Formats: sequence, structure tokens, C-alpha cells
Amino acid sequence: MAGNSQRKGAIRKSKKGAQTGSGGQARRALKGKGPTPPAEARKGHPAARRAASAGRRDQRGQQRSGDRPELLVGRNPVVEALREKIPATALYVAVGIDTDERVTESIRIAGNRGLALLEISRAELDRKTGGILHQGIALQVPPFAYRELADVLAAAAESSTAPLLVALDGVTDPRNLGAVIRSAVAFGAHGVIVPERRAAGITATAWRTSAGTAARIPVAQVTNLVRALKECQQAGLLVVGLDADGTTTVDDLELAGDPVVVVVGSEGRGLSRLVGETCDLTVSIPMAGPAESLNASVAAAVTLAEIARRRRATS
Repeated sequence: MAGNSQRKGAIRKSKKGAQTGSGGQARRALKGKGPTPPAEARKGHPAARRAASAGRRDQRGQQRSGDRPELLVGRNPVVEALREKIPATALYVAVGIDTDERVTESIRIAGNRGLALLEISRAELDRKTGGILHQGIALQVPPFAYRELADVLAAAAESSTAPLLVALDGVTDPRNLGAVIRSAVAFGAHGVIVPERRAAGITATAWRTSAGTAARIPVAQVTNLVRALKECQQAGLLVVGLDADGTTTVDDLELAGDPVVVVVGSEGRGLSRLVGETCDLTVSIPMAGPAESLNASVAAAVTLAEIARRRRATS
């Protein structure tokens, strides 16, 4: 009867005989399933396969660059790093190498710290270091511990001298980064700022080029260099960019004794447009020879040396 909840479906007659209806099930099955998902989320779609492949590449890149320990090689970098008590897990020494005071001191410090001391063949050390000149010794270190920019600024403000920082704008060669860090330490800088993307980070190569001095100065890694430079300006620092077409030269840098951030441009294009617009002034280095420009690390060293000279003269 009408309204009976047990009704399965109407009976209709046709040439094929009596047939039972679906009871509305077929009509409900025709309802839509919502909006079509984007191509990247549809299984089997070419865009989904490309997205998955890119995700796997990003994951492998993160594992290579940030999650795995690195080998710091070379006698000076290794002993300097051990002296500064940077985190380390093992010391590798090649069998039969000619030891000197640096190797002896490295083994002694590593033993006192309880690090694993592993003697391996030179061929195995060559394989582990990828053929880099290692001088028969390598220190396994965890990924570099960057500092927050606010902490670097605070530490510089507490120094007995005017804050001096170095910022790198798109320097992609870790050897240049290591050389800049070494100059920063040599000429009394209080910290280094590097961008997170499209720039070199503190790798084993940068460690080696810095001769271990990366352990002696805080390095801040920032997501946006322009924003970081503005934060430095708010903290009272003058942002000085190195530019071949600078508005002044290092010879006329009268503000060297003030709180300063020296910005070093990339190896090829120099300062990026937004970074250049953020600088309070740009500075060039006079050159007598036919060379059009200097290597990024050399330009940084020349400028830092001049700032240090002026500060000594007025102290």
C-alpha cells in the first residue's frame, strides 16, 4: 500500500514480462560527485605524475643538502673546527699519512671529546670526499647550525665596537662564501647574512675555504634578504652595497666607523635590483688596471680591510 516503507519498487509490465523498479536507487546514482579535482590530484594524469616526480626530487635535494652530515676536510679546517668545539661525530684519518702537529692535535682533541676515530685507506677517503683534496684527514660534521638574524644583531650591538655585518646577495659558489667568512673574521665583522635560496650555504667546501673560521662567527640564513636588510636598518645599521657603479668609493667611505652592513653581490650580475634599491649607498673599489671587476670574495676583503683600517685610525 502507499507509504509502506518495505516497498522494494514498483512492478511494471512490458513485452519482456513483469519487471521490478529500482526504488529510486538509479536516480540517486546519477547525482554528481562534486567538482573535478585539479589535474595534479588526479591519479594517472600526466600533471599528477610530474608533480610526484618533482616532489621526489625536492625530497632527495633536501636529504643531500640539509639532513645528512658533511665531511670537513683539510688539516687546517679540521683542527680549527675541533678547537672551536663545533659539533662532530667522527674523525677519519688515512692510513700511513705523514703526521704533523695539526694531525696530532686533531686526534688528541677528538679523543678527548669522545669522537669516533676511524683509520681508513686513502682510496676510501678519496671516495668519501668525492675526490676533494683532503690531506689525509676529514671530520664528519652535522648540518651547519645557522643563527637567527635577531640574535646576530643583538650580539653585534653588545660588542665593544660598532656593529659590522656582511650580507651576500646571490653568491652561489661555496668557495666564495668561505673566503668571505674568513675575511669577515680577520677584519672584525660580527656576523654574516646569507639568503636561503639561490645562494651558497655552509657546506663542507665552504668550511674548508674558510679554514675553520666559520666556527668563529655567527651566520644567519634568511628567507628574504631585502627584508633582512630593512631589519638591519631598523636596528640602526647603514646598508652599504658593493657596486662597480657606486655613488662613492671605499677611499671616501667616511661612515666606516658607524654600524655598517656590507652587501656583496653575486659573482656575475652583482647586486640584484631590489637589494640595490634597499642600500643606503653603493660603493665602488677604484682599480688602476684593466680589470672590470673583482671576485666577490676579493671585493669583500678589500672593503672590510679598509673599514678596519679606518676604525683603527679613529680608535
